[in-house]
Amino acid sequence: MKHIIKILSLLVAISAFWIGLLQAAIVPRSHTWLLPIYFVVSLGCYGLLMVGLGLMQFPTCPQEAALLQQDIAEAKDFFKHKGVDVGSD
Repeated sequence: MKHIIKILSLLVAISAFWIGLLQAAIVPRSHTWLLPIYFVVSLGCYGLLMVGLGLMQFPTCPQEAALLQQDIAEAKDFFKHKGVDVGSD
């Protein structure tokens, strides 16, 4: 619930800032109407950046990788005994 309140308060603050720019005519109207588009594009870029950083910092688990390789070897042996071609080693 707290996260929703943060998002809504941020949305209200951005809307108030945008309406303030429209009323004060500090920025030309042609540029002010593009601010929501800039905001959406910036939000998309931020999301892609966070996904990219998350992928770069993805933790590796060498113990789990070794266990997975062991499971794969056991499965290959099991299927070889059943007569199934599992490919080359």
